[in-house]
Amino acid sequence: SQPDPPVAGPGLLSPAIPRHSQLPQRITEAKQSPELTHAHEEHRNQRSINKISKMQAFLAYSILTNPCSRSFFPRPATRPQFLLSSVPAARTSAAATARRCGGPGRSVVTAASSSPAVVTAATDVPGTMKAWAYEEYGDASVLKLDEAVSVPAVGEDQVLVRVAAAALNPVDSKRRMGKFKATDSPLPTVPGYDMAGVVVKVGSQVKNLKEGDEVYGHISEKVLEGPKQFGSLAEYTAVEEKLVALKPKSIDFAQAAGLPLAIETAHEGLERAGFSAGKSILVLGGAGGVGTLVIQLAKQVYGASKVAATASTPKLELLKSLGADVAIDYTKENFEDMPEKYDVVFDAVGQGEKAVKVVKEGGSVVVLTGAVAPPGFRFVVTSDGSVLAKLNPYLESGKVKPVVDPKGPFPFSQVVEAFSYLETGRATGKVVISPVP
Repeated sequence: SQPDPPVAGPGLLSPAIPRHSQLPQRITEAKQSPELTHAHEEHRNQRSINKISKMQAFLAYSILTNPCSRSFFPRPATRPQFLLSSVPAARTSAAATARRCGGPGRSVVTAASSSPAVVTAATDVPGTMKAWAYEEYGDASVLKLDEAVSVPAVGEDQVLVRVAAAALNPVDSKRRMGKFKATDSPLPTVPGYDMAGVVVKVGSQVKNLKEGDEVYGHISEKVLEGPKQFGSLAEYTAVEEKLVALKPKSIDFAQAAGLPLAIETAHEGLERAGFSAGKSILVLGGAGGVGTLVIQLAKQVYGASKVAATASTPKLELLKSLGADVAIDYTKENFEDMPEKYDVVFDAVGQGEKAVKVVKEGGSVVVLTGAVAPPGFRFVVTSDGSVLAKLNPYLESGKVKPVVDPKGPFPFSQVVEAFSYLETGRATGKVVISPVP
């Protein structure tokens, strides 16, 4: 089946690009470079910009790691104070010492329940927690379960969340494999960006959230610009209030955890492409974490006149159930050879060279790929709880539905297995970890 994009993250904006003989070469060159996500780079090649017109192209899921861009990613000056054991999960050490203690209230929740959480006494938030972490870069086997990681401190604009469910993203894998060493937080690292859970402590400047609120979100405003050393694959995580939203009551924690990064990326790409009612769209990789949401947003939120999407044979019915008018079996048909052109092509699998062949003149291409930006590309970061809040009514009504891979949710004890599955590129929708102890 169609693989998921290599890195997950909200939108990346380029100026207009023509249907041009050099465009496939430009995209190919980009894909051969290190991953880029959540970056912002000013135009550096005015000569190339002067050649750009008519058609827009967008790249998402990238991280700038070339020398000229590293100034945008200051390395954290100090190492957060927490200790991780270095033994495998089966022999988890309890020797790590708590450096910080959380605030009032531990919530007891389950992944499939959206009933009000019970917030108990302050003493119930321990000084340490269970968390998955790695102390060296490598494949999924470097992940170890530690039962004595310090609960993160909470900033004045942050909330402490008792995590009920977390989702995996390709960027987690790339980061763990050392693709972003130059901009990453120091090791050891607790990975994870997406989560859903219950607020158990609020900072002094938090305005709209309170203890007991069920929330979901993506914990880093910029995936690799000062990434958090405490990620979401833990019992507790600290996150800025502005990055989370109240969880829709109609979905459970596991479903909510799979949404933030993917739905923000889908929304950002459609916005930057200028998508609007009456336009047509082709989604490449329609059964993946982002693709499933692009189909639904295009149809239910933006009012697309026609939605076409690609997937392998077993997943065609899923595309139709999500609102695709045309489901294309990429194992039997070459979409790039089809005569029909689309106002927008949203490429969630990194096939930009083919995508440009099926977009209308003056249309837009959104490419989700690990790429270094060609000269003249601008990268726009949007990871914001207000986007989630804006889309909540569509989730509450059921017009937009989270898609969790049927092999999951994976239990917290099987994070290594979940990552190994994600990295096959065969997942449908999102790979979710739930419940988190």
